Amino acid sequence: MTALAAAASMTSTGEAVQFWILGIVAVSGALCTILMKRAVHSALSLAGTMIVLAVFYLANGAYFLGVVQIVVYTGAIMMLFLFVVMLVGVTAADSLKETLKGQRWLAAGLGIGFGILLIAGIGNASLKQFDGLGEANAGGNVQGLAALIFTKYVFAFEITGALLITAAVGAMVLTHRERTERARTQREQSEARVREGKQVPPLPAPGVYARHNAVDIPGLLPDGTTSELSVSPTLRERGQIRDVSGESLAELKALEERSEKWLGRGSEDPRPSSSGGGAPKEHKEGAKK
Repeated sequence: MTALAAAASMTSTGEAVQFWILGIVAVSGALCTILMKRAVHSALSLAGTMIVLAVFYLANGAYFLGVVQIVVYTGAIMMLFLFVVMLVGVTAADSLKETLKGQRWLAAGLGIGFGILLIAGIGNASLKQFDGLGEANAGGNVQGLAALIFTKYVFAFEITGALLITAAVGAMVLTHRERTERARTQREQSEARVREGKQVPPLPAPGVYARHNAVDIPGLLPDGTTSELSVSPTLRERGQIRDVSGESLAELKALEERSEKWLGRGSEDPRPSSSGGGAPKEHKEGAKK
């Protein structure tokens, strides 16, 4: 029995190399999680540490825990944290702001206390009986884990499940809002917009019609003035709208003057005598005769 336990506890060269390489990666990821200034980088570092832990579980024969570590913690929870951080847009300046005074010192004290308790627990731990990985997974890793959960640790499992269900129900209750009145139909909403004088038709397109289609140039109304509805309010607040009202009005005025001259409404006739101007002159002379 002693020889079997000694043989089972021996570590091969490959296992030692794997442990030291992945252990350094896991510790580096944990330190980067705390020391990184950007929240996105911290989340990615923690995800890397969890992947290394999953490899450790798989190497030790805990296949169920290894798969759960990758699928649940790394693939679901950590990616959810990462997406939330990316959508919210937490910057390095936000992460350095203390919402509570003294929280850094309190966190440091709690971390040191937890480390002391962890070291004391590991130092007082003793292994009197070593069954071995083969005996523990004799009926299968998943089957053995299920047997422990539903026999020896069934009360802890049920209490944990009750806490998770309570948290889920509480989240739904806090986010749920009872509707106290009947929802308005689309016709009623349209009538309400008309009564309130809101914009009923689609908003005008940005840019000057037939000349420019840039989103930072307002469109022109029939009287030549710019339309404030044709540009985004965000661009207006940022000061990124190009003012072309004077230039556009000048071009419009010049176009109207040329049109009036061409139609003969102005003081001078812009049509040259060599391009059809002779026919009207002969017609006038014939009329005088």
